[in-house]
Amino acid sequence: MTPFMPPLRDVRFVLEELLEHASLSLPGYEELEPELVDAVLDEAARLAGEVWAPLNASGDRQGCRRREDGGVEVPEGFAEAYRAYAEGGWNGIGVAESRGGQGLPEVVASAVQEMLHGANMALGLCPMLTAGAIEALSRHGSEALQARYLPPLVEGRWTGTMNLTEPQAGSDLSQVRTLAVPCPDEEGDHYRLTGQKIFITWGEHEAAENILHLVLARTPDAPEGNKGISLFLVPKFLVNDDGSLGERNDVVCSGLEHKLGIHGSPTCALSFGEREGAIGYLVGEEGRGLNHMFTMMNEARHKVGIQGIGVAERACQQARAYALERVQGRRGGAPCAIAEHLNVKRMLLSMRARTDALRALALSCAAQMDLARHAADETERQSAQARVEVLIPVVKAFSTDQAVEIASLGVQVHGGMGYIEETGAAQLLRDARIAPIYEGTNGIQALDLAGRKLARDGGAAMTALVDEVAGTAEALAASASLRPLGESLAAGIEDLRTAMSLVLAQGADPERGADAVQAYATPFLALTGHVLCAWQLGRSALRAEAALAAGSDDGDFYRAKLAAADHGLRHWLPLGRAQLSSIEAGMASLAALDPATL
Repeated sequence: MTPFMPPLRDVRFVLEELLEHASLSLPGYEELEPELVDAVLDEAARLAGEVWAPLNASGDRQGCRRREDGGVEVPEGFAEAYRAYAEGGWNGIGVAESRGGQGLPEVVASAVQEMLHGANMALGLCPMLTAGAIEALSRHGSEALQARYLPPLVEGRWTGTMNLTEPQAGSDLSQVRTLAVPCPDEEGDHYRLTGQKIFITWGEHEAAENILHLVLARTPDAPEGNKGISLFLVPKFLVNDDGSLGERNDVVCSGLEHKLGIHGSPTCALSFGEREGAIGYLVGEEGRGLNHMFTMMNEARHKVGIQGIGVAERACQQARAYALERVQGRRGGAPCAIAEHLNVKRMLLSMRARTDALRALALSCAAQMDLARHAADETERQSAQARVEVLIPVVKAFSTDQAVEIASLGVQVHGGMGYIEETGAAQLLRDARIAPIYEGTNGIQALDLAGRKLARDGGAAMTALVDEVAGTAEALAASASLRPLGESLAAGIEDLRTAMSLVLAQGADPERGADAVQAYATPFLALTGHVLCAWQLGRSALRAEAALAAGSDDGDFYRAKLAAADHGLRHWLPLGRAQLSSIEAGMASLAALDPATL
C-alpha cells in the first residue's frame, strides 16, 4: 500500500503564491513570519505521515467495539495517535492565544487539517468536532462555562461532539424531542436531559479524559418548531469546582452504527437520562439553540470540505503510484506501465486538477474567514463574511461530491485491484462517501446557496465574487499561451451569471418560488463549484507561467500546474457548464412526477 505523503509543496503553492500569505498581514498576526508557517507545516506533515497515516488501513479493518458496560474501544493506536496530536498543541492551532491556543490564522489551521484528514479521516473526525465545540462555546457560552470547559477542550484533554439527529429528526430539526427540564434552584443552575441522539461522531471513547456533548433539546414549555430548541452542554463526566472530574453523568452509548466506511470512527447512539436525567448547562439563550449550533455547524461544514480534499489527495497519490508500477499493455511495441496509456493519463490528470482546484478554493475561503475576523476595517470584515457565507456551502458540497468522484476514479485506475481491499483504494471510496451526507446533506447545502445566500441580497455577494473571477479570465486572455483558458473561463462566467438571474427570478415567484429553488439548487451549486474551481486553476496557470518565465528551478512542478489548469478549464469546466441546460430545461417534469409510478 502506498505511504501517504502530505502535499507540502502544493499547500505552500496556495499559501505563498496564490494567497501570498495575506492573512499574516492582518491585525494580530503581524509578528508571524512565513518561516514559522513553514515550520508548522513541516511538523504537521511529520505527524500526519508518520503517526496518523500508518493507522488508516488497520483502523478500517479493526473498527470500533462497544463493551457491555457501554464503553467504546477504538482501533489499536488511535488513542495514542490522538494524544500525540493533543500533546503537540495541534488542537489549539487556530484558537486565539487569549484562550490558550496557538493563535495561527484559519488558513494555516485548514492546511494542517487537510493533511491530517488525508492521513486518517476516521481519526481526524475527533478533533474536527472538538474545534466546532470550541467555536460554539467561545461565541455563545457564559463566562462561567468558558472558564470551566474551554481550557481542557483547547488543550485536547477533552473532546467535543455535536448532538442534533434523533431517530425521528434527521435534517428536519424542528422534530427534536429530547427534553431538558430545569432543576430546582437548590439543586443548581442546570437542567436534566432525557432523550436519544443518533449518528454522534466520536460520541464515546477513552482517548481523552472527558467528552463534552453539545445537545439540542427542548424545555418543557418551549413552542413547537425551530424556535423552541435550545443548546445544552452535557459532559460525560461532571466537573468539580476545582476543575477535576467527578462522577459519570447520566449519558451512555447505547449502540454503535455499522457503517459503509470510516470504521475507525465510533459513530454512536447516545441515551440521555436512563436514570435521573443527564445534567446539562444552557449555552446561550433559551430558544436560540439552533442559531447557536450553526456556529459549530458552519465550522464543521468548511472542515468537511477540507476532509474531502484530504481523501482526494490520498486517492491521487495511490492511483499515480499504482499506475507507474503496474505493467499492462504495450506502447511502441514494448510493454509499458499503465500510466503511459492516454486514458489512464486522462484519469490521473483529472484527479490531480480537481484536487488542486478544490484545495485552492477551500484555502481561499479560509483566508476570507481570517479577513472577516481580523481585518481592521468593519466594512472589509462584513464583505469578507458575506463571501465566506457564499463559499462555505460550495466548499462543503462541491468538494465532497468531487472527492467521491476522485476516489472512484482512483479505484478505476487500479482496475480489479482497486475493487478489493488490499490496495486501500476501496477504503478511500467508502470513507469519502459519508462526507456528502453529514453536517447537512449536499442537497441542503445547495438549498442554502440558492435559496438563502443568493436570494437574501439579490445576488450582490455572489456578483462581487463572479466579478473577481472575470478579472482572472481577462488576465488569462491577455496571455498568448493562456488565451484559450481565459476564453473557457469567460464562457463559464456567462453561464453562471445567466443561472444566477434565472434562479433569482424564478425563486422570487410567490407561488412556485420554493419549488423552483428545490429544482434548481443542486445544478446551480454544481455550476458554481465548477466555475470557482476553474477560477483557481486559472490563477494557478498565471503564477506557473510567470515562474517559468522567470527561470524557476522547479520547472516540472509548474509545468504540471499548467497541465492541470488546461485540463480543468478546457475539459472539466465544460462538463459543469452543462448544468445551465438542466436549469433552463425547467421543472415541469419534476413538478408533475408521481414518485409511486417510478
